[in-house]
Amino acid sequence: MPAVVLVGPMGVGKSTVGRLLAERLGVGYRDTDEDIVAAEGRTIAEIFVDEGEAAFRALEKAAVRAALAGHPGVVALGGGAVLDPDTRALLAGHRVIYLSMEVEEAVKRTGLNVARPLLAVNPRKQWRELMEARRHLYEEVATAVVATDGRTPEEVTQAAWDALELKQV
Repeated sequence: MPAVVLVGPMGVGKSTVGRLLAERLGVGYRDTDEDIVAAEGRTIAEIFVDEGEAAFRALEKAAVRAALAGHPGVVALGGGAVLDPDTRALLAGHRVIYLSMEVEEAVKRTGLNVARPLLAVNPRKQWRELMEARRHLYEEVATAVVATDGRTPEEVTQAAWDALELKQV
């Protein structure tokens, strides 16, 4: 079972915070998006374009299941992983941190102009719509919610550490 699982929207810092938490805990770090890219030999954007979102979500579901079953460290899930009800059920009993951020912070961090297949047209509006559809799912699976707005990765890592009392792990 992973020490902690990170969920949240694209660009929130799951990978950065995940690596910092893993370092603090002295455990490995695993990112399910990176697992998919390595297994498929192409980017997530390419999978979306070539095969569509449904095909990507199937790959994502399998990657999450494998990571939750076989990785004892910190696991970061892709932003849309919580859309799948089976994945949400798998997260029950895990320590899950929802890293949250508002659209203004997303714009500041990513400019919403990076290669994100779900944000191809009108990124600010699409990001808001994605969050409206996903926020309650992130909250549903979360053991703790940590706001990332205006915080450095180190500050977010400390807040996550404190929220879950990871010092006792």
